Amino acid sequence: MTSTNCHFQLGALQRAIPRLALAAAVVLAPSWTVSAQPTPPPATPSIARDATELGIRDGRFTLQKEPTFLLGISYYGALGASRKFIQQDLDDLQRHGFNWLRVWATWNAFDHDVSAVDQRGQPRPTYLEKLRWLVAECDRRGLVVDVTLTRGKSLLPNHASHREAVATIVKALASHRNWYLDLANERDVRDDRYASIAELKQLRDLVRELDPSRLVTASFGGHDLSERDVREALLDAGQDFLSVHRPRHAGSAEQTRDRTQKLLKVVASLERTAPVHHQEPFRRGYGRWEPVAADFLTDLKGAVEGGAAGWCFHNGGQRNAPGESPRRSFDLCQQRLIDQLDAEEQVVLTKAAAIVKTGAKHAP
Repeated sequence: MTSTNCHFQLGALQRAIPRLALAAAVVLAPSWTVSAQPTPPPATPSIARDATELGIRDGRFTLQKEPTFLLGISYYGALGASRKFIQQDLDDLQRHGFNWLRVWATWNAFDHDVSAVDQRGQPRPTYLEKLRWLVAECDRRGLVVDVTLTRGKSLLPNHASHREAVATIVKALASHRNWYLDLANERDVRDDRYASIAELKQLRDLVRELDPSRLVTASFGGHDLSERDVREALLDAGQDFLSVHRPRHAGSAEQTRDRTQKLLKVVASLERTAPVHHQEPFRRGYGRWEPVAADFLTDLKGAVEGGAAGWCFHNGGQRNAPGESPRRSFDLCQQRLIDQLDAEEQVVLTKAAAIVKTGAKHAP
């Protein structure tokens, strides 16, 4: 309010009140004095800052410091989906008891490059902003987000670009505590995805420098982990937990409980505790073996009863028929995920949470 406005209001008051009350009005006039410096607007707090806090305790994930099994779903191409699609999918996932999703910050499929960073690791503003919004929306809802990076000729072709991408993502999402970073998808596969333990250690150190409490992992590709794998991941690279991609073949679901228990024993032998996270199991449309709902639910049950800390309902495109539908999480530009799941997958969607609840009673 300017001094001119103050005088105008005072004059109006003088005309409007009885003469005997004027003295009282004059006494109050100093409270209308306006500082020469404008009062800055109050800071607008982030609606989701620290609203959902992901942590680790005693080999389990925690949400708001309470032990929580992470029941999630592959949502790889999320940055290409509309906000409306995402909100509808999140509504359905929460209704069915899911509490995390896996989103790739480097995703280029079906002629849709929806990566949040470019080949140098620098921001791609449209998609980085979508990632910020998605993490904030999940934060508000109490959901965890796995943000995954991957090496590749058309994505992050070398360590320098990989390092820059890590810095870009960590800085952009630093205000939220509901996400973790997968530094390198299937980092041990000897192709364009490969990232050495030395490189992972440098990336882990960078994250600690930028955001000391951020949880970090790096996933393994398509096999059960050896003692060496565990040692390198937890001790040499400094990962906070193990992200396992088990073999994909008929019968693998029946092995998950035993394999999980053996893996936890290896972790204990190193005098460590760390969550075992089944981040990317088998899926439909991948190979000659087409798992049905019972296979997914058996795998989930084995993970829970074996002592795993999380499990993902993996889904994707038709590998043997590229370009055909459904593409599921691999392409969310034209159709949302839940509408692309087939009948077997819809059964998993509706029954998974009950498996977690029941299986937790038998978990070690």
